[in-house]
Amino acid sequence: MKRPRIAIAGFQHETNTFAPFATAWEDFVKADAWPGLTRGEAVREAFADLNIPISGFLAAARDWDLVPLVWASAEPAGRVSDEAFDRITAMICDGIAEAGPLDGVYLDLHGAMVAESHDDGEGEILRRVRAVVGPDLPLVASLDFHANLTAAMVDQASALTVFRSYPHFDMAETGVRAWQLLMELLGRDAPLAKAWRQLPFLVPLVAQATTRPPLDAVFAGLDAPLADGLVSRDIAMGFPPADIHDAGCTVLAYGRSAEQVEAEAERLQDALLAVEPGLENPLIDEAEAVSLAMACEEPGPAVLADVQDNPGAGASSDTTGLLRALVDGGARGAAVACLWHPEAASAAHEAGLGARIPLALGGRYPKATGSRPFEADVEVEALSDGHFTCTGAMYGGCQAALGPMARLRVLHPEAEVRVVVTSERFQCLDLAVFRHMGIEPREQRVLAVKSTVHFLADFEPIAAAVLFVDSPGAHPCRLDRVTYRTLRPGLRLGPGGPPFEPGPERPVRPAH
Repeated sequence: MKRPRIAIAGFQHETNTFAPFATAWEDFVKADAWPGLTRGEAVREAFADLNIPISGFLAAARDWDLVPLVWASAEPAGRVSDEAFDRITAMICDGIAEAGPLDGVYLDLHGAMVAESHDDGEGEILRRVRAVVGPDLPLVASLDFHANLTAAMVDQASALTVFRSYPHFDMAETGVRAWQLLMELLGRDAPLAKAWRQLPFLVPLVAQATTRPPLDAVFAGLDAPLADGLVSRDIAMGFPPADIHDAGCTVLAYGRSAEQVEAEAERLQDALLAVEPGLENPLIDEAEAVSLAMACEEPGPAVLADVQDNPGAGASSDTTGLLRALVDGGARGAAVACLWHPEAASAAHEAGLGARIPLALGGRYPKATGSRPFEADVEVEALSDGHFTCTGAMYGGCQAALGPMARLRVLHPEAEVRVVVTSERFQCLDLAVFRHMGIEPREQRVLAVKSTVHFLADFEPIAAAVLFVDSPGAHPCRLDRVTYRTLRPGLRLGPGGPPFEPGPERPVRPAH
């Protein structure tokens, strides 16, 4: 067989429609922990050896004739501007149109993008690409574990595959699976049969970990040998902070017969329905979490997860509820990361090392987060330009670019609490965040991280205890308290939760 000629591109965003700020073109241009907007042949170098789907695809398809077009992502936040959506989608479509004869297209997408004019961002991207390549060219995409899968996405793509771990250990492996699907399609004269199901309930991210029961067993089953005739099967757990019609869990199967893939989709759906009662939301009160952490006598730090202020789920990463509880609770040997507050970082850099200054930290979006600024005198203990290399299982090798950073010690007679402040939002999922600022995580008594589940990959192995904290933020995990407007009628708001009923709006409440 001749070397397949394949156009490749990526466009990723996880959209939290409850976030206090939107996502603009500039957010895709700049780098954070992943490269900024990258075009053409530069894609090959930028994504070599990273745990990102397009990296896995590039490695697997090294003997193919690849035509890299563009890759762009932005930190999760509110709706993507139409300007950014249209410009980047046009780069993909125009690049395909100008590429000459192609045997297929691979797209590194997320699956939970919401644009100003398109609730189903990926469905619209795939529709536009399909309009360029025609109905028959193989078009394969990889999706994030939290994808909100839609009929348009399934219809427009020849095949889709989804991360199978949360924390996301297998991002690059998912790119390899996309290559395998494309190879299967290139060797066929007819399209694959496909089947999918939408589950009748939402699952908060805090209950979606695949390293813990009950989902560990469900997802382990995805890697079991496929029955003859089946080609692929996947589960997308959904992204509930997206108030759209198609939010929620889905299952997906591909194979050589419609009957077989329908049966497999039904089996996966039944497996998820069976574990619904075990998908518990483990949040505990801030003050109780601090008390339990300080009472823990096991070796290693107690890790407190500020799950509802996770920037990796579109939150502001600047709420102060847990910080305040640590100080008020007299916590000692405690460190918090990352508090996103560029002005505070700038003030610390201007004051210099050793300076003692008054600051009002965080709490800049009280209406969306239910949090207020934390006013305190602090000592500037360390400063950085925000450039460091991640070392953990998820982001190892990625180059963080977080702008001016500072390590601040809260000056309080009964507490010893340090705060890592950044100029760019970044989910604290890697021990390198603390170490870069001169804090050895293993030597702390308490680590407070603004993350929901990803932190488990790097932090759980050293933790004396892990506690998920019910503190305000713009990434709601108590789904029965969220003011949804657009969901499917009857969709349960959390496992075993009440059904969504369209009607008069309930009062808006912060997630707490």
